[in-house]
Amino acid sequence: MKRVLVTGGMGFIGCNFVKYMLREHDDVKIINLDKLTYAGNPENLKDLKDKRYAFVEGDVCDKSVVDKAVSKCDAIVHFAAETHVDRSIMYAGDFVTTDVFGTFVLLEAARKHKVQRFVHISTDEVYGEAVGRPSKENDALMPKSPYAASKAGADRLAFSYFCTYGLPVTITRCTNNYGPYQYPEKLIPLFVTNAIDDLPLPVYGTGRNTRDWIFVEDHCQAIDMVLESNDFEGEVFNVGSGEEKSVLDIASLILSYLNKPDDLMRFVKDRPGHVTRHAVNAAKIRKRLGWAPRRTFEAAVRTTVDWYRNNPEWWRPIKSGEFKKYYEKQYRTE
Repeated sequence: MKRVLVTGGMGFIGCNFVKYMLREHDDVKIINLDKLTYAGNPENLKDLKDKRYAFVEGDVCDKSVVDKAVSKCDAIVHFAAETHVDRSIMYAGDFVTTDVFGTFVLLEAARKHKVQRFVHISTDEVYGEAVGRPSKENDALMPKSPYAASKAGADRLAFSYFCTYGLPVTITRCTNNYGPYQYPEKLIPLFVTNAIDDLPLPVYGTGRNTRDWIFVEDHCQAIDMVLESNDFEGEVFNVGSGEEKSVLDIASLILSYLNKPDDLMRFVKDRPGHVTRHAVNAAKIRKRLGWAPRRTFEAAVRTTVDWYRNNPEWWRPIKSGEFKKYYEKQYRTE
């Protein structure tokens, strides 16, 4: 039975990946290492009853905890990170510590224990602006936020461990994810939950900034395919749906689906360093691994909206807690 250490498995993409792997593979055991920060929510996996799953509470920056967890695994899928651009503008140091130093600690343990596969989950944010065309894997990294810069540092550090030590690292750079269990500071769950409660949808600047959007389970499938392959050590794979949407497009779609008025949109001051366009060319993973997204944007957004509408007991406690103070500070110019 393959033993896979998933870091950050209580987070949004991580918890969806844990469920996906246990559902799709009978021969896998998942060890979930998570610090349980504000976005690492035990509620995300509270209903998971599977003998092949184990949870370890701990920080990827804690060498002793990481060493013990890595010693029990064959492969690592590394999600654990501080992830929100807005928060990185306010608390850049936290992002450098977790995203860069935490990755270093994990890589050192992986090298020590000779893990067979190390999949590092990076992001399309590392490219900065996608000017003229979607970003390709060999494009320069030009991150524009502390979050993006921290992820770029971790991305290249992981690659260096392949080059220097022969650690079997593969890197994925995915576009914007959405789906169930996403912390409501992110755009789609924020807009959905605000619209449900007839609250304003805060739109930065003109709202014309665009992103390539992918449903989280399509991303999980791509990671699984990378994990299962032994032929792509040292490689980078972009993961994206090719469906670019603006903030205005998304707000309008959500409001329409929920039968809410367009005047719920509120334009607020743009954030510093706001990237105009993120998009990736995913031809490499489509050609070499045969991966392709299964869901269209409109259908998957409807699925996502329905999930939040049907699970208020998950998101209402979040929005009334720490999140409320963050939200009031972030959007106080409304």
